[in-house]
Amino acid sequence: MTEPTPDPLEGLRERLVAPGEVLTGTVAGFDGGDVLVLLDGDAPGLPSGRVPGHELTWRRVQHPSDVLAVGQRIRAEVTMRDGRGGGTLLSGRATEDEALYRFLRGVGRGDVVAGTVSSVHPFGVFVRLDGEPAHPVYEGTGFVNVPELSWSRFDDPADVVAPGQRIAARVLVADTRRGQVALSLKALQEDPWDALALDVGDVVAGPVTRIVPFGVFVRVEAFAEGLVHSDELGGRSVEEGQELRVRVLEVDRARRRLRLGLAR
Repeated sequence: MTEPTPDPLEGLRERLVAPGEVLTGTVAGFDGGDVLVLLDGDAPGLPSGRVPGHELTWRRVQHPSDVLAVGQRIRAEVTMRDGRGGGTLLSGRATEDEALYRFLRGVGRGDVVAGTVSSVHPFGVFVRLDGEPAHPVYEGTGFVNVPELSWSRFDDPADVVAPGQRIAARVLVADTRRGQVALSLKALQEDPWDALALDVGDVVAGPVTRIVPFGVFVRVEAFAEGLVHSDELGGRSVEEGQELRVRVLEVDRARRRLRLGLAR
């Protein structure tokens, strides 16, 4: 009985499925904006690595051939298995800046880090972390998304932090591909929902903060809003900012949700 011809890439492909591993190889060619890589250990002429164009470099380039040539050695980080060809997808920019790569690999999920706010935007806050190298693109390696700034309600991130302010934050993830450390300020703050004094049946007053097709949201604490369903309104017309007396119908601390009804 004839034995099947072994796939020369089978062992390598199995080994490459773990994201985060750094591999080396040789540029074998280009496929549109992607770079094909003959990884060390590949069979000759059978490149199993692929660097998508957006993962190649932090620099702006028209085509990967502007910065790479066939036969050139390359070092990149594994991202995932390539679903199109069964090879390995790689990120060149993850390892392009050696100092940045080493810094990000040295930051762990859950670490508490310190830094200085470099800029504040409607979409979040950039932070220069202590000890970080200069970033090739961003105003700081650290970034705080708006929901991670505070438990309290605010209209503008500038109401919470300001450029030049020193902060401490907990690391959510250090991402070499994005070149960023995702941070949370509120992870170091006491969760006010743990001390929420409201219970089912309590009557409180608060302003309408949002009107949605299925009801209105009413702020009952600085950090907590509850939904008054349209069925509970009984056709009553309300406006944003209007004060309503509401009764607590349900408190879901795990999901940080309140269900409210009009107090009659």
